[in-house]
Amino acid sequence: MQTILASTLMLLVLSFAACTRMSPTQQGALSGAALGAGAGLGISALAGGNLGVGALVGGALGGVAGGIYGNEQERRQYNRNQ
Repeated sequence: MQTILASTLMLLVLSFAACTRMSPTQQGALSGAALGAGAGLGISALAGGNLGVGALVGGALGGVAGGIYGNEQERRQYNRNQ
């Protein structure tokens, strides 16, 4: 269990470090997927479910939500500059 938690935290740190040259949409999708996977993993662990499924579902939903949020930020930034 601790190995999974440590690897999840490592992935989170690396994914945030990789966001330097990305658009806001890409940053939102990547950050949302990482946070969603971590949250899904944690919820699955607490609920006694399958950890892999929880991480995959959380990552997918977080990626979509983060992409939508990042796209909205990118649009606002574009509209401000015009």
